[in-house]
Amino acid sequence: MGRKKELPVLENVEITDIGSEGNAVARVDNLVVFVPMLVPGDVVDIKVIRKKKKYLEGIPLRFQKYSPLRQDPACKHFGICGGCKWQHLPYAEQLRWKSRQVFDNLSRIGGLKLPEIRPALGSEDMLYYRNKLEFTFSDRRWLTREEIDSDLDVVNHSALGFHIPGLFDKVLDIEFCHLQREPVNAIRNEIKRFSLESGFTFFNLREQNGFLRNIIIRNTGSGELMVIVVFHYDDREMREKLLNHVHASFPSITSLMYIINAKKNDSLSDLEVHLFRGRDHMMEIMEGLRFRVGPKSFYQTNTKQGTVLYKVVREFAGLTGGETVYDLYTGTGTIANYLARDSGRVIGIEYIEEAILDARQNSVLNNITNTRFFSGDIKDIFNGEFISVNGWPDVIVTDPPRAGMHSDVVEAILLSGAERIVYVSCNPATQARDLKLLDSKYLVKEVQPVDMFPQTHHIENVVLLLKR
Repeated sequence: MGRKKELPVLENVEITDIGSEGNAVARVDNLVVFVPMLVPGDVVDIKVIRKKKKYLEGIPLRFQKYSPLRQDPACKHFGICGGCKWQHLPYAEQLRWKSRQVFDNLSRIGGLKLPEIRPALGSEDMLYYRNKLEFTFSDRRWLTREEIDSDLDVVNHSALGFHIPGLFDKVLDIEFCHLQREPVNAIRNEIKRFSLESGFTFFNLREQNGFLRNIIIRNTGSGELMVIVVFHYDDREMREKLLNHVHASFPSITSLMYIINAKKNDSLSDLEVHLFRGRDHMMEIMEGLRFRVGPKSFYQTNTKQGTVLYKVVREFAGLTGGETVYDLYTGTGTIANYLARDSGRVIGIEYIEEAILDARQNSVLNNITNTRFFSGDIKDIFNGEFISVNGWPDVIVTDPPRAGMHSDVVEAILLSGAERIVYVSCNPATQARDLKLLDSKYLVKEVQPVDMFPQTHHIENVVLLLKR
């Protein structure tokens, strides 16, 4: 058997661009090279780890020169945990690259004639902006390079933190995360400390054993706290020992819950949530509207910036008070209820039934009477027959998942004859694909990127389409 050919080291390579997934880009001998964790202006030696016909993938070996754009990241876990990959890039530069990412996707993939794209709306909070995080227990934590290279025996193999990207069974122990405000770090660290002291076992992802599996922490702008502990199996004595300690240690927790997950995956949508102490929901407030947030509810992860996003949606919808609005992928009806006071009526459609129940409750909570919500697969529900029964839309708002809209949904939108479409997307690439399909009848009038996730390459984008 022949030896595998060793891949080369590229020396003194200047980073010139930022590409897909936030990776840095260089060009060597007419080949594109993708490298993580670098910024334009860095000059580095690159170890090639993967060679394709049209591009190379590599990792930085050593710096020859640092870019003047580079700044010190705030987090000690930067570069390992896989989150917040752009902490080393000043925020103004992050917004500039995100706006360019939107333009590149819409023009290259969509092939669209575009108006001037508005500057990306930056987040007021660049750190501590998230209202939800999930942490994973593991009895085989990820060891840092320093630990591996040292001569010291590693005694503690337990972790409570984030998965290493691309490695489902590797978890980095997180000491301090800058994404969610306190007391989130204190709660996580105390749960870990008490669990180890009590002899509770942490989950082993390969062997599928261990008592403690995950914790989810949610908070609201007004300071409400929801903590959900996920156990692999139920042991009442151990479960109550931990939950009673959490309740006593953090009286500010307003909703303390638990889930038993004996499955081989971490999805929780089909599992029962048990209330241990407090209320079974939190309340979030947006422009005087109150929204019920349950343990499984979707709510924009950046609370303040969510309001900014919805203001753009309202502006683009151009409502005068009498319009029939369809809100596709309505979730818990946040956008639908937000637009209802300026509309004649709003019809929301969502495939998750529990979310529709929340949407109806949110209408009742805010004394909104001009909304109707339907649950089911949108591609099966939203069709000509449904529209003829429930009314032809003047405005359609669509906010699909990252995969974008099913082609049947696009066809139904084209059939609907709506004067305006407001397309909200967390993935400009699939948004561009869908806009191309809509281009026969709709013109892109406005494009507004909204940054929901500072320190990452992700960008939310809102597009207004007008009927030709």
